Amino acid sequence: MATSENRKQDSQSSIGLTRREFLPMLGATTALAAIAPQALGAASVDSKPSGAQARFVYVGTYTAPGVPPGGTHPSTAVGIYVFKLNPSDGGLTPVQVVPASNPSYLALDPTLSHLYSVNENAPGGLSAYALNPSTGMLTFINSMAASGDFTTHISVHPSGQYVFVANYGQLSAPGSFQAFRINANGSIGAMTSLFQSVGYGTNAGPNPARQETTHGHQIITDLTSSHVCAVDLGADKVNTLNLNLGTGALTTATVPFAPVASGSGPRHMAFHPDKVHAYVLDEMASSVTVFNYDAVRGAFIWVQTISTLPDDFTGTNTTAEIRVHPSGKFLYNTNRGHNSVTMYSIDEDTAELEVIGWVSTRGEWPRGMNLDPSGTFLYVGNQNTDTIAVFRVQLSNGKLKFSTIVNTPTPVDIEFGPLA
Repeated sequence: MATSENRKQDSQSSIGLTRREFLPMLGATTALAAIAPQALGAASVDSKPSGAQARFVYVGTYTAPGVPPGGTHPSTAVGIYVFKLNPSDGGLTPVQVVPASNPSYLALDPTLSHLYSVNENAPGGLSAYALNPSTGMLTFINSMAASGDFTTHISVHPSGQYVFVANYGQLSAPGSFQAFRINANGSIGAMTSLFQSVGYGTNAGPNPARQETTHGHQIITDLTSSHVCAVDLGADKVNTLNLNLGTGALTTATVPFAPVASGSGPRHMAFHPDKVHAYVLDEMASSVTVFNYDAVRGAFIWVQTISTLPDDFTGTNTTAEIRVHPSGKFLYNTNRGHNSVTMYSIDEDTAELEVIGWVSTRGEWPRGMNLDPSGTFLYVGNQNTDTIAVFRVQLSNGKLKFSTIVNTPTPVDIEFGPLA
């Protein structure tokens, strides 16, 4: 089975080469013209009033000419795709295509005036863009090397002073997490810290094909801004870190990490709006692990582990993204293989999950997924069928109702910017 992160098979043997050669810049204009007439594909129109607002939306991609991890065909994507959200049905109208090399994951600063992307190559990197709040358009500022390979995730500290990245790695510095200072003009400054996660040992992980070493997959700040959490798929744990706001140094917290079940392969996590519960998505085990969270010590206390799949499913599957609804009542994750979103209700007292159903993503290999800030629409990027499926969230029960399809190449991450 070709898993989403089989880095050995689609990486180059030399550190100086990328997994995917960069498509020439002149392809951007052609690409925008190609998607424009298709972006508002056949829709199932929902006439209900929408809580969403028109805003700019940013889609990260794996770029041409390579075949993305878990992919079935070469990508035709050029870089970062900018859209405008239609609040009536959640559809997306093209605004801009920004040439970039494998900007698979994106993050915006707290003021929504700058956007940052990974460059998921070997060696890996990250890039900064100025964001025009009136037009939504991006202007490149600078790039920095990430001192690791295949930089898979990026986030901005709530203070707006630092940007964090996770390096999946394979050729150098696997399972490393870094902090960079953000300069006054929004550019990426000097690296202030490199935290190296510790795993089972070389070729000693429970799953030798995926856990032969540490593999950083996500780095985020908890909702109290007390700790930074670094998810390591190869080591089956979430590292809990302290950030020194003055120096930008990352150091281990009082409780240095939270383990998940051996061989689970944690990929991404999300905090509940109540700030005292957290959900870790286990990619390899297709499960979600629920924790109580003590923000003072940075401690995670196990509550529940629940499968993301129906009992009668017999195929192969890996999970990819996890999101908590802004109301705190519902949770969603994507399943690659089952090609679905699992829908859960969240117990208001215990924060435990109960599956309320599955919905087809109407495409293949759903990787990235996100909810618009109002919680009205959920967007799912079907990597291998070049579509974003848009669903309306039924606030009465958390179930998803299909709204429309957006055609765009190799969508990975979907992030929301300023009002349009």
